[in-house]
Amino acid sequence: MNPERSTKPVVASYVSDFVKPDMLHVYRQITGQQRVIPWVFTHKREGEERFPFQKKRLVVLPKPGLRWWRRFVSRNIRREPWQLYRWELRHALLELTRADARLLHVYFGHTAIHLRPLLRAFPHATVVSFHGADAGVDMKKKAHRAAMEEVFKLANQIQARSQSLADDLVELGCPPEKIRVQRTGIPLEEWTFVPRTTPPEGAWRILQSCRFIAKKGLDLTLRAFAAAQKEMPNIQLVLAGDGPLKEQLQKQAAKLGIASSVTFTGFLSQDELRQQVYASHVFIHPSRTSKDGNREGIPNSMLEAMASGTPVIATKHGGIPEAVTDGESGLLVPEDDHEALTKALLSVLKDEKLATKLGQGARKAVEEKFDRARNIRLLEDSYLELIARRST
Repeated sequence: MNPERSTKPVVASYVSDFVKPDMLHVYRQITGQQRVIPWVFTHKREGEERFPFQKKRLVVLPKPGLRWWRRFVSRNIRREPWQLYRWELRHALLELTRADARLLHVYFGHTAIHLRPLLRAFPHATVVSFHGADAGVDMKKKAHRAAMEEVFKLANQIQARSQSLADDLVELGCPPEKIRVQRTGIPLEEWTFVPRTTPPEGAWRILQSCRFIAKKGLDLTLRAFAAAQKEMPNIQLVLAGDGPLKEQLQKQAAKLGIASSVTFTGFLSQDELRQQVYASHVFIHPSRTSKDGNREGIPNSMLEAMASGTPVIATKHGGIPEAVTDGESGLLVPEDDHEALTKALLSVLKDEKLATKLGQGARKAVEEKFDRARNIRLLEDSYLELIARRST
């Protein structure tokens, strides 16, 4: 018998795609666990070079034939979320038994909806964690809402990445006593605090790093930057990331007459992003709730910028105010208000004392609430408590 397994319980994390580039926070949370043995169950392995993981603890579940057809029927004929089929369920349970898993953690609520048969059949503790969009998208559909209510009943614990998200889950019908706020953390040892100073000739660099989707408010960033540049012509904007709105944003930059001052970097590795963060003077992130109900938990890229000492300008949206205290660790403006965003941006660019204060406050906020090691210890405490409870 493996001596480690005899003293540490196995926790199986299910992530449908392990790991997408924008799920670094999930990867960090899983790989940082030390008091339990982390296994990963997935239907698709990607990003192996960027996100390595022990192969002996990684199970890629097979996809049955005609899976696409069954999903099509569920979505378009039955008008209900698809679920694991009997063959998939048997195989998943067999692999979980082989791993000797004592707890199953399903990442993302919309994934848990499809895994309800597994949540019903797994004989040990279960956790479902929510991270933002999964508490809003499709929740106006009656069948999805009913399926989510069943997830709340089946899981032993529901985790929310922010208090704001926890409140949303209560509104969706989750019993408050089942909810635990579990923050994802930043490895502070990788993000040294570096105070920002006024650049020569006013060549300020403003950074936003994210997926190029509606809830990130990138169109507002471009409008605010264009307005600010009229007063400070040498400022530069860097948009790091990629996504379906990239071409639309490039066209908007050209229409605003700022294309020569805006750099689209594409998706960056963690080392490349770190270089961009330290080369920047301000981090901007005007999140909003998109038309389909997609909203933020707490943006990971914003927390990294805060840890580095970068002043942050963001919106009063989702869990952002839980990380950023207006006037102390950043500046917060209302959603969809590009004029307020412009005013906040100019106030930081024109006031070095304010920028210094906000950068110092940002680092302190991350140290107090979002340290990766501390938050993983809290997660492990929760795991061990649930496992012990189910064992008695």
